[in-house]
Amino acid sequence: MDHQESYFVLAYYIFTPIADPHSEVAKHLEFVGQHDITCRVYISEEGINGQMSGSQEDAEKYMQWLKSDPRFAEVAFKIHTHPEHVFPRATVKYRKQLVAMDEQVDFSLVGIHVSPEEWKQMLLSRDENTVLIDVRNDYEWEIGHFEGAELPKLDTFRKFPEYARQLREQCNPASTKVMMYCTGGIRCELYSALMKKEGFENVFQLDGGVINYGLKEGNEQWRGKLFVFDDRLAVPIDGKEAETISSCRHCNEPSDTYYNCANMDCNELFLCCPACAEKLQGCCCTECQSAPRLRPFVKTEKPKPFRKKHLISQNQSQ
Repeated sequence: MDHQESYFVLAYYIFTPIADPHSEVAKHLEFVGQHDITCRVYISEEGINGQMSGSQEDAEKYMQWLKSDPRFAEVAFKIHTHPEHVFPRATVKYRKQLVAMDEQVDFSLVGIHVSPEEWKQMLLSRDENTVLIDVRNDYEWEIGHFEGAELPKLDTFRKFPEYARQLREQCNPASTKVMMYCTGGIRCELYSALMKKEGFENVFQLDGGVINYGLKEGNEQWRGKLFVFDDRLAVPIDGKEAETISSCRHCNEPSDTYYNCANMDCNELFLCCPACAEKLQGCCCTECQSAPRLRPFVKTEKPKPFRKKHLISQNQSQ
């Protein structure tokens, strides 16, 4: 590991019954509070979905601690390294749904898990009866995706069920082979079951998602970068330089840099080049430039995501 990259960034999930998730939240909060860890961890009756950064020593302690519980012994951690924490604080919360879809999921219908190596071969050999689906939000796949993937124009996970029903009308669910992928694998656990529920018989999901593919197979058949829900926002899937396939909203020049609109009542996450970001003072459009509540624009090479609610609460206390 590069000596400058002293933090482990973990992505993981496990579906397993948790009788008292609130107690599990309390135990997690106690553990992370005693270690050099920042995170966003959600716990429900269904299991755990987590992203975390920590010093190498404390991240390894957490992985050992979690696996020591028989319920979580089979959890698979995907590990990147980074020079600093990727979350501003440690957040552990109860969430009724690990993935917000508002539909009951029969986990006995989950699609076939495909290893990164098998997935690469399937990509190379797929035919006209195969549909490759990116099941992430549109702002995620805009900066990177597998070549030839269907890119549903969805801005929220909750809209996927309707997309699945529309796809059933366009394809023969009995003969169509469905390949689906997401960032770390958890969304495919639900969406593959939904596709089976809609009648698709041959459903395959990339085990561990794009993160696992990048770690195991590099960027073959992949274009661009990977959107991640932390301070990094966009990362190459194999840790190397990656092409830019997206463009600035304002001038259409190549850009895969995200900004949150400086209008606090908008706060939209959008792609922008540094020149346009400075010209519009961090706003997503000219209308937002004249909004009453604007954050001051700070010129920086790698802007971090802005947590709107934190500044609003700060302003209310002033």
